[in-house]
Amino acid sequence: MTVFADNLLAGHAAFVAGGTSGINLAIAKAYAAAGAKVAVLSRKPEKVEAAVAEIGHGAIGFAADVRESDAVQAAMRSAADAFGPLSIVVSGAAGNFIAPAAQMSANAFCTVVEIDLIGTFNVLRAAYDVARKPGCRMINISAPQSTAPYWGQAHVCSAKAAIDMLTRALALEWGPEGICVNAIVPGPIDGTEGMARLAPTPQARRIAESATALGRFGTTGDIAEMALFLASDAGRYVTGAILNCDGGQTLSGGGAFSPAVIAAQG
Repeated sequence: MTVFADNLLAGHAAFVAGGTSGINLAIAKAYAAAGAKVAVLSRKPEKVEAAVAEIGHGAIGFAADVRESDAVQAAMRSAADAFGPLSIVVSGAAGNFIAPAAQMSANAFCTVVEIDLIGTFNVLRAAYDVARKPGCRMINISAPQSTAPYWGQAHVCSAKAAIDMLTRALALEWGPEGICVNAIVPGPIDGTEGMARLAPTPQARRIAESATALGRFGTTGDIAEMALFLASDAGRYVTGAILNCDGGQTLSGGGAFSPAVIAAQG
């Protein structure tokens, strides 16, 4: 179900990087249901095939690693060849694991930075060459870790903070060409790999819920609705914005996920 009008995105071509699971798959499905032609990209061919079948509506998919700029560019060009200039681009591929910095290798830190930050740049940079100008809406998926320190998340905090600034920098540079660049910050969202890692037990889930102003988890549909707004004409004057869709989680920060806090809660 959606609050938006039928065929809201008819005539649009959308590309969703990371669009084979979780939040990004929900966004891709929402765009397709709203009338857009949709392409998704993910690293594993079997996940791409399954997502394309689930999305339907003539969706297409590409298997590529967002860390490999040439592969991303080739997929983006193929999507534009199939659908025409891209008017909606979502960069949502991400990596995460829980590890205190003192136990994390440089390689592990770099892996998350490369997937999240370098991958985001690769996606948006490739999209620029095949974007509808004016009129393209680019959306990055950030995280509460971009503004609040989370225990065991130094790598993600660093990468997501950089994504927020990259969002603003590209909005400034590409705005004169009619390209809007924004970011969405999801809170704790049910059915996502990220929350499965951050809140793996009922106790941790209760703590995560209590850390939001609304006292509950959100859904992937909540984020998809925000992405629909930004992609629609209603978002035509929004650029350089980092928009929280988190139930108020960022009001209390990320300390709730510390093992010490979880243990103290019994």
